[in-house]
Amino acid sequence: MVIDYYSDVLCVWAWITQRRIDELNLKFGDAIKWRFHYMDVFGDVDSKMQTQWSERGGYEGFAQHVASSAANFEGVKVSPKLWTQTRPKTSANAHLLLQAVALAHGVAASHDFALTLRKAFFVEAQDIAELSVLFDLLAKSGLAEEPVRQMINSGQAMATLMGDYQKAKSLNIKGSPSFVLDGGRQVLYGNVGYRVLHANIDELLKHPTDEASWC
Repeated sequence: MVIDYYSDVLCVWAWITQRRIDELNLKFGDAIKWRFHYMDVFGDVDSKMQTQWSERGGYEGFAQHVASSAANFEGVKVSPKLWTQTRPKTSANAHLLLQAVALAHGVAASHDFALTLRKAFFVEAQDIAELSVLFDLLAKSGLAEEPVRQMINSGQAMATLMGDYQKAKSLNIKGSPSFVLDGGRQVLYGNVGYRVLHANIDELLKHPTDEASWC
């Protein structure tokens, strides 16, 4: 069973949801296959703060929102520097590098590197919008840099990223993170609990909807 997962690397709910993904992998193993996609939620952070948070405290208000959201979940670490001191301008640079890593080193390597980036941001308060920070993390991960740069320079990584962004829009994905199940027939997004995810996946595995047509 394929699960298409859409998220933005700067989204705290995607960081919180990572533990649920880990649990689902432990429970279902090879019965599920993930396809990870990126979407534009924090593409222009300054504009987001001005339009959505100007009357709710701006960056400081958003920082409080992120901290309080994470505080409700045991084991989810978030640095107090997030959005008060560390204020990335965009998630697009990180998304671009992740696509380049997937093309150069494979999807599994890209997924592992995405976790590295999220940890660097949420736990260590590193600004993962900065290219110098991103490539430093790439070097520390042990992944060869030159093939990654080739994918960026050729435009292939950007084309793949734009494809993800366009897919998210065409599917009317409303938020990060979003789980697209059953070939797009079912979409779960936002703070979806583990039990809800488990129940939906379990039901689809037991009773796939392509067994019969209701048309």
